[in-house]
Amino acid sequence: MFTLQSESEGLQTLGIVVVVCSSLKLLHYLGLIDLSYDKIEDELELTTVCYRPEGLEQLEAQTNFTKRELQVLYRGFKNECPSGVVNEETFKQIYAQFFPHGDASMYAHYLFNAFDTAQTGSVKFEGFVMALSTLLRGTVHEKLRWTFNLYDINKDGYINKEEMMDIVKAIYDMMGKYTYPVLKQDAPRLHVEVFFQKMDKNKDGVVTLDEFIESCQEDDNIMRSLQLFENVM
Repeated sequence: MFTLQSESEGLQTLGIVVVVCSSLKLLHYLGLIDLSYDKIEDELELTTVCYRPEGLEQLEAQTNFTKRELQVLYRGFKNECPSGVVNEETFKQIYAQFFPHGDASMYAHYLFNAFDTAQTGSVKFEGFVMALSTLLRGTVHEKLRWTFNLYDINKDGYINKEEMMDIVKAIYDMMGKYTYPVLKQDAPRLHVEVFFQKMDKNKDGVVTLDEFIESCQEDDNIMRSLQLFENVM
């Protein structure tokens, strides 16, 4: 029997998938991968990039990408972002293309803020690559920590119900009315309640990083979703 709790658990898994899938959409937008192919290795058989960004060796040491992969990433980044930085408006344009039946502006806003760790209003290549490395090839703990940071909108180290409500609404809006055609008005609030019943272990009204990681690791669907795109590049 389909219940609100099972639907909410599905939404939690969807939220994790959307976070990881977001990195793929950015790579696809930059022309670095073709999401219609099962094999991505051929995308690396490209002309060698002559220009080597400053600090390439340092980035190789700090990420899980090879030097060649970093060169390919840099070429795509510079082709689409000649200024060398990407801003929030670019994120919104990308997600408007990928979710034409919904409104992805708020989700793009939250996602950009998670990439913009320095809160400067723009993301340089180095920050972009560091985030992709975590999302695509980081450990389970690293991926979940990054996701927690996305949900922790005010960056106080906790996820409260208001923040989770904002994220849930943003996901619903992004997926559009064709995905949730008969959504009840109070469904987002009920989903948040189920989320907190599961995640808020000590029932103090907020979810800590440790509670979030522990709860996600207990969910087989979430664990499988984190492994979906490990070999995309």
